Amino acid sequence: MGKIKSKLVRRTASALLKKEISFTESFERNKMLLGSDTMPSKKIRNQLAGFLARIKKFEKLKKQ
Repeated sequence: MGKIKSKLVRRTASALLKKEISFTESFERNKMLLGSDTMPSKKIRNQLAGFLARIKKFEKLKKQ
């Protein structure tokens, strides 16, 4: 898979970040957090979890 994400994934990720849910740099942890919500599919849940993990890693690098 490439680094390009669909508009749906990017838009949903930004909306979830605004909800102040405590996402982390861990894909597995994010996947479990998203699993409790009503996700339309497993594929989208995994894409969101990975994208959120990448965003959190970039935020951590910017703070340093």
